[in-house]
Amino acid sequence: MTALPASSVGTAHLHSRDLVRSIPVIPRNLVLGFLTAYRKVISPMYGDVCAYYPSCSAYAVGAVQQHGAVKGAALSAWRILRCNPWTTGGVDDVRPHEHFRYDLTAHGFVVPSRKD
Repeated sequence: MTALPASSVGTAHLHSRDLVRSIPVIPRNLVLGFLTAYRKVISPMYGDVCAYYPSCSAYAVGAVQQHGAVKGAALSAWRILRCNPWTTGGVDDVRPHEHFRYDLTAHGFVVPSRKD
């Protein structure tokens, strides 16, 4: 399992007063939980077989973090379709969302930004 890029982890924490503001990111965090489980359990069985950097699963984490569950899943599916034996591979980072307004936890989950 390759490590997540530095842009996919942060130092934020979810505080109790932000619970209501965190409701919109629940679907995003559910998908991130599934991807984290996949990266810890299934991905190590295959080893480093991805032609791209970051790996397809790390790309999926970044895409879901930046763009949400639906668009992130679509971007990830497109990436997986491009990752095949006939591709040249290379560096293919997720384009950052222009108006990304969330913080990331140390485990890569998304929480509302603090405005202290």
